Amino acid sequence: MKNILLITVAFAHCVLCASAQVKHQTDIDQNKTAIDQKVNSLLAKMTLEEKVGQMTNLVVDVISKTDASGKITEPHEIDEQKLEERIWKYHIGSFQNVAGHAYDRKHWFEIISAIQHVAMQDRLKIPALYGIDAIHGVTYTLGSTLFPQEIGMAATYNPGLIHNAGEISAYETRASYIPWNFSPVLDVAKNQAWPRIYETFGEDPYLVKTMGAAIIKGYQGNNVGDKYHVTSTMKHFLGYGDPLSGKDRTPAWIPDRYMREYFLPPFVEAIAAGARTLMVNSAEINGVPVHSSKYLLTDVLRKELKFDGIVISDWMDVSYLHTRHHVAATEKDAVALGVNAGLDMCIVPYDYNFYNYLIQLVQEGRVPMSRIDESVRRILHVKYELGLFDRPVGNPDDYPDFGSDKFKAVSRQVAGESITLLKNNNNILPLKKTMRVLVTGPTAKTMGSLDGGWSYTWQGEEDDKYAAEQNTILKAIQQKIGKQNVVYEPGAAFDSLQNSDAAVAAANQADAIVLCLGESSYTESVGNIDDLNLPAAQTELAQQLAKTGKPVILVLAEGRPRIVTLANNAATATLMAYLPGNEGGNAVADILFGDVNPSGKLPFTYPRFPNALINYYRKNIENGGGSQGYNPLYEFGFGLSYTTFQYHNLRADKPDLKDKETLTITVDVTNAGDRDGKETVLLFISELYASIAPDTKRLRAFDKIDLKAGETKTVTFKISAGDIAYVNDDGKTAAEPGEFKIQIANQTLKFNYATATQFNRQTDGKL
Repeated sequence: MKNILLITVAFAHCVLCASAQVKHQTDIDQNKTAIDQKVNSLLAKMTLEEKVGQMTNLVVDVISKTDASGKITEPHEIDEQKLEERIWKYHIGSFQNVAGHAYDRKHWFEIISAIQHVAMQDRLKIPALYGIDAIHGVTYTLGSTLFPQEIGMAATYNPGLIHNAGEISAYETRASYIPWNFSPVLDVAKNQAWPRIYETFGEDPYLVKTMGAAIIKGYQGNNVGDKYHVTSTMKHFLGYGDPLSGKDRTPAWIPDRYMREYFLPPFVEAIAAGARTLMVNSAEINGVPVHSSKYLLTDVLRKELKFDGIVISDWMDVSYLHTRHHVAATEKDAVALGVNAGLDMCIVPYDYNFYNYLIQLVQEGRVPMSRIDESVRRILHVKYELGLFDRPVGNPDDYPDFGSDKFKAVSRQVAGESITLLKNNNNILPLKKTMRVLVTGPTAKTMGSLDGGWSYTWQGEEDDKYAAEQNTILKAIQQKIGKQNVVYEPGAAFDSLQNSDAAVAAANQADAIVLCLGESSYTESVGNIDDLNLPAAQTELAQQLAKTGKPVILVLAEGRPRIVTLANNAATATLMAYLPGNEGGNAVADILFGDVNPSGKLPFTYPRFPNALINYYRKNIENGGGSQGYNPLYEFGFGLSYTTFQYHNLRADKPDLKDKETLTITVDVTNAGDRDGKETVLLFISELYASIAPDTKRLRAFDKIDLKAGETKTVTFKISAGDIAYVNDDGKTAAEPGEFKIQIANQTLKFNYATATQFNRQTDGKL
């Protein structure tokens, strides 16, 4: 009787859940229909000039007060006359960015209120849309909660935690009265030298799409129009993360099949997660600038993936079709190319050229009015979805938790779960809090190396000013074990030794050395490098300190995997901190001294040599070993703990996977140590033989679990044919019959798949 009751209750619960899902979808459909009617009514009243104004995005600089030389004045103020001209004469529909540096919430309220006040006096009273790069928290608002950059978020392998971070970021962005976030970056970072690696979720398509969908759902919630959520922006479509030279905004050469296999899946997942806007890759692929690619922006994005949101250019990239890519003879031709390819909105960002040229192009018949109406319909639809017509400016009193301690605690948890222990000889870590410690190195005493770019300013070069109250690594260690137990010597700047003799002398008097190496803040082309090696001065400092015989704890604060082989060899232990945000110093200290057990795993392959930049999902022909083949310093997914996890009893529920079935895979994981810990269980699958050379292995699922000391848990994964599919020579996603190998840690198991199956990219969501 009890079992019958339980089954009845469970069935009733399922029915209620299904009913709730149906109602939620019905509400969405009804809301969309209602918005469509409003949009169509408004669109019918608009002139060509008003429509093109909606497609034009300007930077806040152009509505800011300036001095006689044209320099923006401080403190920053909106120039009402300029603002009125932009909106009343040119009907500009959206603005973005900051004029130089972060503002407090009060000034953001003044900016957005001024813009919306003027917009509400224009003929049709269409509210403006304001966007910001809130890529690891609301980065341009003082007092906000700054999280680790995306690469650190990826290292947590904890989608639920990143969803929470996304919710907080959305809350604080709306608390800044801004409804549009230019995040997340969904680029698959295949080239380790690329300066925007830290803005991504790493090198693996499955990891990128999983973490990307999680943060999008956090940003947008169940209703993107409520006062605590924002619309997300998928970027940068498509193939941005694999420039041939490794430098930003430089050409890539990516075959279509390869593009669909590795770079497209995160965008498929993001569209399924509800992302409403998309930003385009600034570079060119196979000689075609993406901003002019009708194939990618219309055929793939609109027709295949059914994306119906806003497509926005990146910074000045329409004019660059003329001035940089040389595919348009004039800037006017560039506008025609971009809009006809599929752009809905252009970040101009300073002048009226796009506006004027597009009006002329429509009048001349070179851009059809139907194309303009498509774009404006999408823009207005998103504005209605965001609730801007009803609430163009938020209420300052609705956000009491902005910058709160509870939000900071989540940031600290994300940082703590991201930091990756790569080496721990003789279990030197965790350090005893009674030790006398030397802290040295260029990243020890600066917030710039913890926050990175897009932090208070574009390049993050003023982090020490705007985040002065936050703990650097040095300050956090001093608070952790007492200043009396800590000695600081700089030892080196980023590119030169700085009285390293004093650091060596101090090391001789210390019990342990915390050596903080890495990079200063940067982003985009400013971060381009000619040498992936860590600067020689930093390596030299590591080797000098190692000669003292004292244990060297290497802490890497960097946005990409610089070659650190020699410094790592000199170290007793190595921590990868990535760019862990404002709570990063505290998180590093928590792990160094054992208050947190590290659980991060690498989201990229850490190379050993500058010319051995092979991703983990290499081809079998790259498995030669040594300097001729795959030989990383640390492999994708690697990360140690202060406890020991043992895997055993890997099994599947059947030997063969058939079409439209699932294969249930389970493995037992035991915490064999004496400390509680978190472990990420990574499921890799590889096809042993296929018509197209298979990857050595591919991540197909993962799960992060908590295990108490001595505890065993069984982890279960379910795999379908779509999870083992690949993109064939016809550009179709298909599963091919053959023998497959499952790998989880040191456990392996084989199964067979017998049916050839092809998947629809949009309806099945499989790639």
